[in-house]
Amino acid sequence: MLELLIIIVTLVLDQASKIIAADWLPGLPNATYPLFEGVFELSYVENRGAAFGMLQNARWLFILLTLVACGALIYLMIKKHAQMHKMLRVCLSLIIAGALGNFVDRLFLGYVRDMFYFSLIDFAVFNVADAAISVGGVLLVADLLFSKKGKAFLVELDKKKAPDTAKKGETPSEQSTADTEQGGNER
Repeated sequence: MLELLIIIVTLVLDQASKIIAADWLPGLPNATYPLFEGVFELSYVENRGAAFGMLQNARWLFILLTLVACGALIYLMIKKHAQMHKMLRVCLSLIIAGALGNFVDRLFLGYVRDMFYFSLIDFAVFNVADAAISVGGVLLVADLLFSKKGKAFLVELDKKKAPDTAKKGETPSEQSTADTEQGGNER
C-alpha cells in the first residue's frame, strides 16, 4: 500500500508541476524565473531526449525501455514483496514513479517537460520525475551496499539463483569432489 501511495503522490506532483511550468514559464523572458539569483531557477525546457538531452528524438525507444523496466520492477516488487524490506520498496517505488512520470510526457506530448535548474553549478534542467529516479537510485545503491537488510536481500536473491546441490555442511567444491569419487552425480 505504501508503494502505491508513493507512486501516486509522486506522479501527481510531477504532472502538476509540469502543467504549471508549461502554462506559466514560457510567457516569461527566456522562459526563466530566478528563485534564488545565481543559484536556483525555474526554466522551462522541452526535452526530446534522455538525461542531459542525449539521444534526441528517440521517443519510441524510451517508451519501450520504460515499459520493460517498469514492468520488470513491478514484477520484482510483487514476486519478492515478502522478502523486501521497507526501504527497498520505497526506493523502487520512487524509481517506478519517476519513470512513469516521464513516460506520460513522452507518450502524450512527444517530449519531457523540465523546469528546475541549479544555475550555481550549471546542472541540467530536470523535473520531479527525474528527482524521484535519482533519489530512489541513490538510496537503493546505499541501501544495498551499506544496510544489513539490503545486503541480506542480495544474498537471498543469489541463493535462489544457485542450485542447492551440496550436502549439509559441504561446500560446492567438496561436493563435486565427492561426486567424482563416487563415479558420477548419484544422489
